[in-house]
Amino acid sequence: MFSGTALGEGLLHYRGLHLETEEPVCHVVVGCLLLPHLAEPARRVNPKIPPLGKNAPVPSRLVNGYHSQLGQSSCERLRMTTRKRHPLISGTLITGFGTFLSRLLGMVRDVVTASLLGLAGSPVMDAFVIAYRIPNLFRRLFGEGALTASYLPVLAAELERDRRLAWQLASVMLSWVSFLLIGLVLLGELLFLAAWWLWGDLPGMTLLLGLSATLLPYLMLICLAAQLSATLHAVRHFATPALAPIVLNVCWLAAAWLVCPHLEPNQEAQAYAIAVSVLVAGVLQVAVQIPVLRHFGFRFHYHWPAARDGMRRVGRALAPMLFGLAITQVNTFFDSVIAWGMARAPGGPERIHWLGDLIRYPLDQGAAAAIYYGERMYHFPLGILGMAVAAAIFPLLSRHAARGDREALGADLSLGLRLVVSLGVPAGVGLVLLAHPLATLLFERGQFTPADTVRAAGMIGAYGIGVWAFCALPVAVRGFYSLGDSATPVRIGVGVMFLNLALNLTLIWPLAERGLAIATSIAASVQVAVLLLVFSRRESRLHWPELAATAARTLAAVAVMAAVCLAVLRYVPPAEGIGNELARVFLPMTAGAAAYAGVFRFLGGRELGILVRGGA
Repeated sequence: MFSGTALGEGLLHYRGLHLETEEPVCHVVVGCLLLPHLAEPARRVNPKIPPLGKNAPVPSRLVNGYHSQLGQSSCERLRMTTRKRHPLISGTLITGFGTFLSRLLGMVRDVVTASLLGLAGSPVMDAFVIAYRIPNLFRRLFGEGALTASYLPVLAAELERDRRLAWQLASVMLSWVSFLLIGLVLLGELLFLAAWWLWGDLPGMTLLLGLSATLLPYLMLICLAAQLSATLHAVRHFATPALAPIVLNVCWLAAAWLVCPHLEPNQEAQAYAIAVSVLVAGVLQVAVQIPVLRHFGFRFHYHWPAARDGMRRVGRALAPMLFGLAITQVNTFFDSVIAWGMARAPGGPERIHWLGDLIRYPLDQGAAAAIYYGERMYHFPLGILGMAVAAAIFPLLSRHAARGDREALGADLSLGLRLVVSLGVPAGVGLVLLAHPLATLLFERGQFTPADTVRAAGMIGAYGIGVWAFCALPVAVRGFYSLGDSATPVRIGVGVMFLNLALNLTLIWPLAERGLAIATSIAASVQVAVLLLVFSRRESRLHWPELAATAARTLAAVAVMAAVCLAVLRYVPPAEGIGNELARVFLPMTAGAAAYAGVFRFLGGRELGILVRGGA
């Protein structure tokens, strides 16, 4: 028979604790095997013991080293029950699945919006894009960017030490963020009012300022929602944060389908209806996460003395992170502002008045909208892969850094980068090859004309060049921030920002709006390369041979994929009808993906299998 120590060993293991024991191995193993049958009676004695599934894992340390005592078959069966999914893979899959659903609905949302507002037919879509980018920029800077990156490692460390103090830190942080965001919104509304008073008579300015003022409160709501998501990430819960963005798409589509048809043909009124739906979505995104956070033990307790030290650590890291983490987002925002300011309105003057009528406008109306549609297409792989890996890897890297385990830090960052490369490169090449069929299928209807399709396809292909870098960037930056090094990404980011600006002003003249997208892609690629080289030299050595091998396999498999895609496109020529449009997208996409997966696996690539099986 077995003793109570064995059962205690199993129960403590199940609850995430560890107990060293001198109990003979057969007693401990039998105790673990009987644990599923004894857990419920134990719960009747002590209700605090949580329920136990019948396939509870056995501690692997009880199996390793006892081959001779247990026998080969018994040992293998026990090992099968102890195999755990790598936490990076689990978090990536959950976040990626939720993000995939959100991006899928977001694509439907963009299809409907393109049909309503078009691209170059009126200035409404350009104005809506700029107005919507303002709260989105703050979301990426504060909510999903610097504030989360500086707050999550501190909260994760507090959770390791004292859960009660961690919840007090979360309460103080949410309170301060709320007051800061309320002040920003009020200040922004006053600035919009002043701008309307000074420049309201300029063409399109009243519409731009009105939509911006309507959408600005979303800044506060979405940043609070992102803070709640970061808190849930710290307790390793990824499902609700991954699914919360779906609320935005549902509300947006409800307005587009149920309200906007009653406002035709007034595109300005339709834009305002969509803007109001965005505000409703922000309220719901905050509301759906609060009950889940309470389920994990959070209770609001504002206690400044207990949270003071943690808040200081967050504050010290926040300022440089504000710039370092969001370089790509700032660059894209500047791209849209340049596109709006340097675009000639139909029937307007051909030369730029505020430059002394010396230079012609390099862009036409609709440039900002073209950037938006192109950006939305590369956000699909970025959200599913890049941000999913970054969200899952950051708590993991932070824990490695807190424990001083530099080897594990470099190994897991290398794994995240391998996953990004093996999927980001084929995704980007696919966007380049299928840019025009995708734009035709998704956007060319309603107010979106064939000429708009050509412009949108050009942007999709230009952004596709940099998809691998857009996906790798949030992963690489989080490697530095997990170690509390926020200065290095800032210095690199400053150089990248000036590089992007110089490329913008150089490429915009020969390539129009495509030059802006190509400049962003080049700048992101340079930033990733420099970040990884510096990290490997100063912080923790990356596994370069494995990264190089993954990159080589990826490029070889992508070459085959591209040949297959082009061959399929050749045999499915353009023609009228939704059936042909679907065939020109999904046939080459399916054939190319199958070819890539097959060649990649044939060459010895393991990254795709890691995502499917969950092992590292």
